[in-house]
Amino acid sequence: MEKIVKDVTLVLLAAGASTRFKLPVKKQWLYIQNKPLWQFVAEQFNDFEFNDIIIVGNKQELKLMRDIASYRFIEGGKETRAESVLNALKEVNSEYVLISDIARCCIEKDIVKRLYEKREKSSCVVPALKVSDTTYFDGKPIDRDKLLQVQTPQLSCTKTLKEILSKKQNYTDESSAFYLNGKKVIFIDGSKRMHKLTYKEDLKLLDCLKAPIDNFKTGIGVDIHPFIENKEMFLGGVKIDSNVGFKAHSDGDVAIHAIIDALLGAANLGDIGELFPDNDDRYKNIDSKELLKDVVKLVKSVGYEIVNIDLTILAQKPKISPYKNKMKMVLSQILNINKNQINIKATTGERLGFVGREEGVEVRAIATLNYFKWERA
Repeated sequence: MEKIVKDVTLVLLAAGASTRFKLPVKKQWLYIQNKPLWQFVAEQFNDFEFNDIIIVGNKQELKLMRDIASYRFIEGGKETRAESVLNALKEVNSEYVLISDIARCCIEKDIVKRLYEKREKSSCVVPALKVSDTTYFDGKPIDRDKLLQVQTPQLSCTKTLKEILSKKQNYTDESSAFYLNGKKVIFIDGSKRMHKLTYKEDLKLLDCLKAPIDNFKTGIGVDIHPFIENKEMFLGGVKIDSNVGFKAHSDGDVAIHAIIDALLGAANLGDIGELFPDNDDRYKNIDSKELLKDVVKLVKSVGYEIVNIDLTILAQKPKISPYKNKMKMVLSQILNINKNQINIKATTGERLGFVGREEGVEVRAIATLNYFKWERA
């Protein structure tokens, strides 16, 4: 394969929320064997010598992306695709930019080459498919010979695209941006193999995708809170009959806090203090179950499913045994796993240390994750 010369920057868009996908994991975080989809797609362009490769991601996911691969990562727009593209263009210095959606998973290298060969013919060169089926619009059949189904990647003149998008108008792709601003768009033959992943049913149509391997990730969480009077005690999501509570910015549920850190550790997503800082009034006296719900959603969104939780509670008081089953019930609902995937152990401090002196409680948690098995969805 002839390599593209260094006058093109590749921009891959991976900041979407996947609202139409209807699975707990975002499309860009589906694992293809042992690589997230965004990395799998980026590596399909390895045969080409781009000036630069920029991947646009969600702000909350950028650290994780940087830990996985060494591309240049840019924060996506807050609402629209056009915002994400404009953010990337601020970092582009090459004459041309090749933009594609991560959801366009199966890249045809010959199409990339043909796009480049047409670069001087127009400010925007786009692959497109003819429509073969009879098509209706607003209840009436229309001339299918005049229809084109536009695909990505799309090759654009960087300067012109920057000028268009700086007007802060929203466009669904580069071709519509150019056309609606009076610029010429050239179409080349696309490929049915480059079907866009939009709905979970599309997974069956993409022959380049291989199911994820088993790759178990383990995280450890440890949390400690001292007792304080005149506060209710919550532990493992359950209200405890006690004359003291936990001194904390939130409700102080030390068990849930340890689980949160274990989940974040297994998924390489930092720690509880980074997500929910104790100087943020939004989390003052908050129910820790709500924090756990947010973390479970986050962990699942970046490609993982929860395998099991193992919890050790170190407490001279209160007695934990009467609450174990209820804790499992509450936690299993939040984690969306079976009760038998949660183990809760309890021990005293044998009258030693702060636990033994009945000054507080320590909890240690271990969480095990695995790649989400999208092929079974």
